[in-house]
Amino acid sequence: MSDPATGDHAILPPAALELDPRESGSAEPVRRRRMVDLAPLRASPAFARLWIGNTISGIGAQMTVVAVGLQVFDMTGSTLMVALVAGVALLPMVVAGLWGGMLADAFDRRAVLLVSSLTGWAAVLGLVGLSAWDAALVDGGERAPIWPLYVLATINTIAATVSGATRSAVTPRLLPTHLISRAAALNGIAIGIMLTIGPAAAGVLVALVGLPLTFAIDAALFTAGFIGIVGLPKLPPLGAVARPGLESLRDGYRFLRTAPNIRMSFVVDIIAMTFGRPYALLPAVGALVVGGGPITVGVLTAAGAVGTLLASLFSGPVAHVHRHGVAIARAITVYGGFVLLFGLVLVVQTIGWGAAVSAEWSQVARPALVAAALAMAGMGASDEISAIFRSTMLLAATPDEMRGRTQGLFTVVVAGGPRLGDLYVGAVATMLALWAPPLFGGILIVALIAVVTRTQRSFLAYDARNPSL
Repeated sequence: MSDPATGDHAILPPAALELDPRESGSAEPVRRRRMVDLAPLRASPAFARLWIGNTISGIGAQMTVVAVGLQVFDMTGSTLMVALVAGVALLPMVVAGLWGGMLADAFDRRAVLLVSSLTGWAAVLGLVGLSAWDAALVDGGERAPIWPLYVLATINTIAATVSGATRSAVTPRLLPTHLISRAAALNGIAIGIMLTIGPAAAGVLVALVGLPLTFAIDAALFTAGFIGIVGLPKLPPLGAVARPGLESLRDGYRFLRTAPNIRMSFVVDIIAMTFGRPYALLPAVGALVVGGGPITVGVLTAAGAVGTLLASLFSGPVAHVHRHGVAIARAITVYGGFVLLFGLVLVVQTIGWGAAVSAEWSQVARPALVAAALAMAGMGASDEISAIFRSTMLLAATPDEMRGRTQGLFTVVVAGGPRLGDLYVGAVATMLALWAPPLFGGILIVALIAVVTRTQRSFLAYDARNPSL
């Protein structure tokens, strides 16, 4: 029997070919589980190796994300300059997502993963050298130029975008269709682990050993991800090969014109990420509003990841939810509510209801930190629920020959939305106040989701038992 998603006989092991009782027509009741289903890890050793390696290397990658923001804030003292790290990388990342998706459809996906991962590793090594150079100059009262940091961060973003699009397109080649939602939940656990350990470790390491060694640890952790990729089987295109280029992009565009549900999944995510990403604020929040400096940045970032992790750990019921469009809309509405709560915490602390704070951990405003962390955890949990259903919808409804390009666009949306959000946060915070972006953003998310989902009724009617574009 072949994988129903891909028709591939060679990659899936026998255990992965067993049908879900719901799909086989069996009348036998399926036991409902509360905890995450580990069946994808048992069904495909290749998926298990990739998942484990990506989780470990992703911890280092998230350390670098936080460390880059702290490096820029240390060099410039500007929240807008921190936000520009994402802004500068936005257009190259969009191009990389689209081109990377075409590469994934045209070439062996394992080879694309190897090349893009090695490129990202080289960029991190460059960050190690630049940070060490800046640290040496500080002693003499000088600073390294800021532009090489933007260049290296952009190269790292491009590599991660291509890797992300390709890795997502690989999943249906390693697993049968009925395990895709479980794999999405496992990937949520991986993201939760990355975002819990990585940022917290970055905050502590930057405070204890400095930025250069923090970047160096990311370079070391890369090894695990590389081993996971090397352990994959060859993954050449299954059908007609679409050569990368303008015609391939046109094919992808024509496909999306016939896929309103997939288009809407992109739209709602862009709304959430554009108006609901407070991460570029965190260095300033840690220094000026809540206090605690780099450790507060790590705690708040990790709190969002804890929410993601908990949502994934208790994701057993997702296998029994079929109205994915409704689930996505509700999850993002809840997300907007937690963004609004984060903004309210900053308002209360800013107007002076809390104690005086400083960048020293001893001067952190603990009640405000706890409330902000709870808001971040809620954002992480609701975003993960949305992500599970959005990724499952995309992978289940899209044919394999288009998965690279649609996953490339999905990666652009997932990674590009936060970068638009960073620009929104930087601009609004600079013009108004640090509390303004999340306060207004939460309100906008709730309102816009209510409006746009009602303009596309087929999205709210989407049923996972009969996937439709």
